[in-house]
Amino acid sequence: MFKEIIQHPKFKIQNSKKVWHSYIIGFKAYLQLEKSLSKNSIEAYVRDVEKLCQYLSIKESLVEPNEITIKTLRDFLKFINELGINSTSQARIISGLKSFYHYLLMEDLIKINPIALLESPKVTRKIPDTLAVYEIDEMLATLDLSKDESTRNHAIIETMFSCGLRVSEVINLKITDVYVADEFIRVVGKGNKERLVPISEKALKEIDIYVHSIRNKLSIDKDCNDIIFLNRRGKKLSRVYIFLVIKEMALKAGIKKNISPHTLRHSFATSLVEAGADLRSVQQMLGHESITTTEIYTHISKEYLHEVIINFHPRGKK
Repeated sequence: MFKEIIQHPKFKIQNSKKVWHSYIIGFKAYLQLEKSLSKNSIEAYVRDVEKLCQYLSIKESLVEPNEITIKTLRDFLKFINELGINSTSQARIISGLKSFYHYLLMEDLIKINPIALLESPKVTRKIPDTLAVYEIDEMLATLDLSKDESTRNHAIIETMFSCGLRVSEVINLKITDVYVADEFIRVVGKGNKERLVPISEKALKEIDIYVHSIRNKLSIDKDCNDIIFLNRRGKKLSRVYIFLVIKEMALKAGIKKNISPHTLRHSFATSLVEAGADLRSVQQMLGHESITTTEIYTHISKEYLHEVIINFHPRGKK
């Protein structure tokens, strides 16, 4: 009788759910404690695993992770492709599942890794929009510096472009992270990884103006005493606010490109490479683990390529 119960499909599915739940809890702890990933990254990895569970449930074929086959994984990849999920997102989901199965192998919870044979979809990299220095200057010229928030926003844009910061990095930048004499800032990036990035005199000057003429008048929230850029209530700015500010500045400057805070980061990297900086240095300043990630930020503009041909190719010289 007991054998018949445990072999019943409903019992097996319920048992599989418990196993998946237990493994996901362990996976989350591994990502947090051993990989030191941020909360957002951990949630993204867990969602990737849960997508596979949801697919198996839809197909009424939820089995334990060690029973997953390469065919099941290929069917899953086909399924999410038919849902309209683009190749970049598909590749990210597969990457999350590979991390999950790596954890299971490492903990000796499975003996064979089926996902090792699964090929990720080829990702076509779209070259991002960038801003020339004159376009950034045009955006900055739209700010009314008689207003406190404009003085602050001017400093924010200069800092982001000068250092290639992510929007999350600039809103969390601290006063104690700025080494004025050395012209460096300490940046806490993804996964709480720290890096030192040079900062321009111009950006330092704008920060100094804001801190000593605007920020020092605010009633600052106790949790934000060390945060540089604050709103009028003395609290930390939001990512959405920075996005809206940059969009508005681009609109007022008449720039038709698809502009976001990340555009300043793209522009920072592109400017460095076009001036002759090596990829390794740019990689370090951007805080990328892999050099291949840096390459998308360091595309070379058509104008620059044309200039290279004119100046250096024997058939291009005038």
